[in-house]
Amino acid sequence: MTESTSRSRTILVVGGGISGITAAVEAAEAGHDVVLVERSPTLGGRVAQMNRYFPKLCHPTCGLEINYQRIKKSKRIKVFTMASVASVKGAPGGYAVTVRTRPRYVRPNCTACGDCGRAATTEVANPFNYGLDKVKAAHLPHPMAFPMRYVIDPAVAATAEGRAIEAACPVGAVNLDDAEGSFELEVGAVVWATGWRPYPADKLTAYRWSEMANVVTNVEMERLASPDGPTKGRIVRPSDGAVPKKVALIQCAGSRDLNHLAYCSRICCLASMKHAAYVREQIADAQVDVYYIDLRAHDKLESFVQRVKRDPQVRFVKSKPARIEAGAGDNPVVCGENTLTREVYAEPYDLVVLATGMQAATAEGEVPVFAPDLDDYGFIFPESGAIAAGVASGPLDVSMSVQSATAAALKAIRAVSA
Repeated sequence: MTESTSRSRTILVVGGGISGITAAVEAAEAGHDVVLVERSPTLGGRVAQMNRYFPKLCHPTCGLEINYQRIKKSKRIKVFTMASVASVKGAPGGYAVTVRTRPRYVRPNCTACGDCGRAATTEVANPFNYGLDKVKAAHLPHPMAFPMRYVIDPAVAATAEGRAIEAACPVGAVNLDDAEGSFELEVGAVVWATGWRPYPADKLTAYRWSEMANVVTNVEMERLASPDGPTKGRIVRPSDGAVPKKVALIQCAGSRDLNHLAYCSRICCLASMKHAAYVREQIADAQVDVYYIDLRAHDKLESFVQRVKRDPQVRFVKSKPARIEAGAGDNPVVCGENTLTREVYAEPYDLVVLATGMQAATAEGEVPVFAPDLDDYGFIFPESGAIAAGVASGPLDVSMSVQSATAAALKAIRAVSA
């Protein structure tokens, strides 16, 4: 493919989370054509997997749906899901981009009636719930999916089950011949909104997440508390479904650690405050212990921390736990030293939640051919000239990601208008 020599006023947004959505709608509503590319089957990213935002503890569905409506009503936005950027060549005003697509096996005329899911018999791990439960091989990614279209697991596409799924569709939307493909774009600017991933908890071997069912991560806790999650919003122990009466929240699980993530992930403290609030809302007699190095709450969010601190059943322990051991009855035992009192503890809990940090999606090569310069942690250098939105540039909360994405849209508009 040769590099583009003509100027284009089209803007490519890579990543369909809250940052990518915001950048796309802001640029489109300012009069520019936008192509939005998302690697998963739906838009919304990590925000769609949240139960609530802090500090008001409102649900994210409302804000996402407003933006979905803006996309639906815009004639300037083209959305491609299950797609990723394979290559970028050129310079601002004249980029030549190759986009690679993966098969969904379901055409756009899908009505989400669910007949294909009822015909499926195979179950697969549910990525939307971080593998905490299973879904049928033909399934809607989640109840508020956009696009509202089913997806079929590749494992059954060429099987008798796949043919049964195809036969069950009343509108002929199932396409078992769907295959990988690619297409070319000419764009004037690229907004990288590639987002983040939770730091892999299995690397934190001392905390034994991969060995102990009742040790979960903060993102898994969000799904446990969500009405459309694996437990329909009931916070229970994964091992036996019992209601946890004693819960530990461990801060900086992987963050601020030279062996894992050397930086502060900014939002983990507030996420744990939110999780303390979830537990106390649901379980009146629950005790919640927060293990922390420092409590970091930027700007006006300090008031949210103070609100949680006023709860007499939430205790704050200044300590970085050394390890988790197996106790009686599948109870994890948190072990360490209180850095204020010098007391050595070995405290059993019904449930332990690890506040794992935010790792750039680009840190582990999730963007195969990436144009911008990255820092040591995989975040985009703003000085590189690349346009980054949201957590692609560093750890941010949702509101800061939206602000960043609006600024990125303006930068892209300036680039194509130069």
